[in-house]
Amino acid sequence: MWHGYYYGFWWMPIFGIIFFGSIVALIVWGLRRGTGRIDVDDLHRHKKTPMEYLKERYAKGEISKEEYEEIKRDLLD
Repeated sequence: MWHGYYYGFWWMPIFGIIFFGSIVALIVWGLRRGTGRIDVDDLHRHKKTPMEYLKERYAKGEISKEEYEEIKRDLLD
């Protein structure tokens, strides 16, 4: 009578190991991901000014020197 019932649950220990192993792996992954070494000063840093954005765009090559100068004049007026 119990013979068939027992064979239906042979996979339960394997499932338990996989389940709890996954939980441990997620915790470890989360802890490693959470230690991204965020500098406290980065959290309190001021927002970028329009001029800083302009300088970044020029440095990346997104805009030409003429566009940079024109936008710079508009911002400073």
